Amino acid sequence: MDAFNSARRELLKFGGMGLAVAATSMPSAYASTKSSARSSALQLFDVRTYGAVGDGKAVDSPAINKAIEAAAAAGGGTVFFPAGTWLSFSIRLKSNVDLYLSQGAVLLAADSPLPGQTTGYNGGTYDAAESNAPWEDYQDYGHNHWHNSLIWGENLHDIGISGPGLIYGKGLSFGAGPGRPPGAPPRPAGARPYVPHKRGDYVMFQAEQAGVGNKSIALKNCRNVILRDFSILKGGHFGLLLTGVDNMTIDNLKIDTDRDGMDIDCCKNVRVSNCMVNSPWDDGICPKSSYALGYARATENVTITNCYVTGTYELGTVLDGTWKKFPPDVHSGYTGRIKCGTESNGGFKNITISNCVFDGCHGLALESEDGALCEDIAITNITQRDVHESPIFFRLGARLRGPKDTTKVGTLQRIVVDNFVSYNNESRVCSILSGIPGYEIKDIKMSNIYIQHQGGDYASQVGIVPPENVDKYPDPGMFGPMPAQGFFFRHVRNLEMSHVEVAPMNPDPRPAFALQDVNRADFIAVTAPTNPAAFSLNKVTDLRVLLSRAAKDTVLESADGKTI
Repeated sequence: MDAFNSARRELLKFGGMGLAVAATSMPSAYASTKSSARSSALQLFDVRTYGAVGDGKAVDSPAINKAIEAAAAAGGGTVFFPAGTWLSFSIRLKSNVDLYLSQGAVLLAADSPLPGQTTGYNGGTYDAAESNAPWEDYQDYGHNHWHNSLIWGENLHDIGISGPGLIYGKGLSFGAGPGRPPGAPPRPAGARPYVPHKRGDYVMFQAEQAGVGNKSIALKNCRNVILRDFSILKGGHFGLLLTGVDNMTIDNLKIDTDRDGMDIDCCKNVRVSNCMVNSPWDDGICPKSSYALGYARATENVTITNCYVTGTYELGTVLDGTWKKFPPDVHSGYTGRIKCGTESNGGFKNITISNCVFDGCHGLALESEDGALCEDIAITNITQRDVHESPIFFRLGARLRGPKDTTKVGTLQRIVVDNFVSYNNESRVCSILSGIPGYEIKDIKMSNIYIQHQGGDYASQVGIVPPENVDKYPDPGMFGPMPAQGFFFRHVRNLEMSHVEVAPMNPDPRPAFALQDVNRADFIAVTAPTNPAAFSLNKVTDLRVLLSRAAKDTVLESADGKTI
């Protein structure tokens, strides 16, 4: 019993996180009385035991990989990172192994090779980007490769990364850049040459170049995964690239990064909660359904809740608590949003997005561009401030980036939005729900929505007809100036707007609602400015406006070129 209590005290030193001393350091009397299964479940593998130094100068990834291999060989365990700076190239996960980053532990990505060089820091390189032929044409470079990452795993089960430590991707590429890797075909005539440059203090390592790492964590075809409590600073092209990962929990992460915070691609049964993402130049939390696995696989049964996304703060200032906003004269993408898309071959099904805050970023987006069945989605309890484009953007398009013989226009249907408030959003681009000719967005219900926007003199946009741009990359700005100050609906069927208010902070001459090619639309208890008109109707059939301050009770079988 004394031996048992001694081991128990060792467990408690690590905050009750389920960590324990390795079997080799357990009291022998205790270890000998337990089954091998119980012993392996309690094993902890300290990276220092395998030669890691943690001084930020020595390359520790060989020792870290030895610790992971030892844990896997023992039937599983936890690889423990005490306080220190663990400088690393690629770390290869194994099944039944967790990584634990303790308070004060920094897993630092070593510098990648610079353009034209073959090795990076101290002669090291990241693992090679594996081939994903013949599927590489259907998504960007970053989505096609997993091994060229700081931490990666493929075909694994029962793995996790946890603890309050930091993953710092200082040496990772945050994008491919305008150059090409050695041996690639010549660039087209007139294309600008590659010029190394920086973003702030960070070098632009070229993602396509051999030896370069461009993701913090990349997992492919894994199951039973837990990612919890750690932070990511400068995560590379992706803080998390998760492709074909099922039964996954992502909880209490803080991500402050150059590009995407987390991409959840072709995954099933996923729970994202309590996360904070600052990603000024790209998306924050981004479910996708690409063709990277070689077939169209849906992202489904996903909940995203209690999360904060933003794109307005300088890199690193969210994690250090200074929350320094970009100066007004410094350009930033301000992206930082939650978006389903744009890679969208397999679809998005059974998704809930709830209790989330958008701050100084783009709005919420659902996009089916590559044949996705985007359906059965509930969006509730969302608050937005200082949104730069389109608080709500739903797009059914026809980019159709996939095998030509199988990729057809998808669907966007059965979507519910409830309890949604947006304050001080820019007014040039309103909320947009747009299909394409012959393919309608269907069965949309929106209720309890308050949109307060800046307003202004947009008289030149009244009556404008935005281009269809059927196959263009889907972002709200693709349509140019918008003819509405609140919502623009085009190619939509079965629309219900209930208890919705559009409130400009300054007079705006555009109608609150512009409808083009809309069939069966109900507006109930809607409030909006009535001067000169609240509704613009073009090719609209079966319209009802009831109990509203925006217009008198109105029932129309059809309307074209009409305002009310």
